[in-house]
Amino acid sequence: MAEVARLFPDTEETKERALFGEAMRIAEAMLFAASEPLEESEIARRMPDGISVGDVLARLKQDYSGRGVTLVRVGNKWLFRTAVDLGWLLSKNVVEPRKLSRAALETLAIVAYHQPVTRAEIEDIRGVALSKGTMDVLIETGWVRLRGRRRTPGRPLTYGTTEAFLMHFGLEAIADLPGLEELKGAGLFDGPVPQGFCVPQPRDDPALTEDEDPLDEEAPEI
Repeated sequence: MAEVARLFPDTEETKERALFGEAMRIAEAMLFAASEPLEESEIARRMPDGISVGDVLARLKQDYSGRGVTLVRVGNKWLFRTAVDLGWLLSKNVVEPRKLSRAALETLAIVAYHQPVTRAEIEDIRGVALSKGTMDVLIETGWVRLRGRRRTPGRPLTYGTTEAFLMHFGLEAIADLPGLEELKGAGLFDGPVPQGFCVPQPRDDPALTEDEDPLDEEAPEI
């Protein structure tokens, strides 16, 4: 009996390892069976008592690093997806998204960095009028959404990015968008940066800001 006890010590550490391993199996099964990204809070509800869902997902992400599928985080949701370098294998089965015009790409970038933002604010930043069709296209792609209405005369609509935007561009969070130094390093700024110019810190908190009201039932003018 002493030899058995030595080979299979029933210690607290051993129990904790076994419990953590079981939690990883539970999270892995949930993620593979899910038809859409899972909220971290949903996974946490299935975890054994005393187990940190953050630690479990971080370990799973590490274990799947470099494999054919990887575990990625998008906002507060998690999903398995094909490794980036193997995406070409499935390219025949992927529907190519509608190509965006330069105006649409510029508008998308402004929404991403300045959200919540109104049409007038977008036009002010771009320096040209925004056609109705441009916002239609961005909303149809699922990358831009209506957030609310600004608490100013006319109550203009405010726009923000979506979870689909993060997934398409491989971002865990909107804060992962490149900052000024990264943009300069990528060669997107060839000359000197104008005095006072800055790239805003992007944020996409789903909660309405102090100067936003919820959307109402009146037909929005996109």
